[in-house]
Amino acid sequence: MTDAGASPGPEAAGRPNPARARLNPAQQEVLDQLGAARGERPEFPAELRGRLRQALDDGLAPLVEDLDTEDTLFVNKHALGSVFGCERRFVALEDAPFEWTVPIARGTVAHKAIEILVHWRRKPHPLTVVDEAIDRLAEGTDGLGDFLKRCTETERAELRAEANDRVVKFTECFPRLEPAWRPVTESRLRYEHPSGRLILAGKVDLTLGQPDGPLAGKVLIDLKTGGFSPIHREDLRFYALIEATRTTPPRLVATYYLDQGKLMAEAVTEDLLDSAAARTIDGSERIIDLRRGGRQPSVSPGPACRWCPVLPDCHPGRGYLDEDASGGLGDEW
Repeated sequence: MTDAGASPGPEAAGRPNPARARLNPAQQEVLDQLGAARGERPEFPAELRGRLRQALDDGLAPLVEDLDTEDTLFVNKHALGSVFGCERRFVALEDAPFEWTVPIARGTVAHKAIEILVHWRRKPHPLTVVDEAIDRLAEGTDGLGDFLKRCTETERAELRAEANDRVVKFTECFPRLEPAWRPVTESRLRYEHPSGRLILAGKVDLTLGQPDGPLAGKVLIDLKTGGFSPIHREDLRFYALIEATRTTPPRLVATYYLDQGKLMAEAVTEDLLDSAAARTIDGSERIIDLRRGGRQPSVSPGPACRWCPVLPDCHPGRGYLDEDASGGLGDEW
């Protein structure tokens, strides 16, 4: 990615690049899968940006009319993923008070640490940037800052250990990001309906490269632990859509699974962006409808039943988990 998202780690005059020779197999695979020569990058029509904006403007306009006069709806990947999962769980989580815990905070701390790591001019130890991330976040005036200030030493040690695990895996799996690749961490994306009352928002873990006019060059990357879920692909398509309404679409979206050292990438196309726009409009309509109590929420049992607040009163959810525990659903998930 020497310029605007071109192939990373180029070789000069046919000689092997010493930096590439020091890469482990996982790091080399990242370069091979994310890199693309200029001639391999797609070119999108100049009118695509305006067409996608218009599609969202028109598709969301009737939904805005259903909002309360003073209400503004924020739609993010989590809301869309939840409402397309189990609607009853979505409603329950909407009503449940949010509380920071170590499992919830560890992802935010790890992402902050990776942000510091990428932009640190020296070569720091992972625990150094984890401690720096915790200290920085503890200075905040939000709920996470309050949690970090009042958590016990045991909770802080547990948080430190779990965030460090993620940062170490990132350093093991990703090559050091060169400035020429234009790395950006925690990149915020936003689309705002002309009414100002419906906002699509996202934050990408890592972006590399940049567009060159209509020639796509940017790669959007989400970092995950655990295993694959179809929703991860939909999350990135949502990000690609918002990016395409802002400037040239990215050429690639990718989820990197740190526990597995595995990258799953998808090329961005006009069809992908149109599909993402339709899904976003549909999901926004469902969110508004359920928040207004327009209908009974549907129930869709799945792995998330394990953490659902209404599980004790949900017969389909309990039945799903009983069958899963007996091995009946092991191959599906």
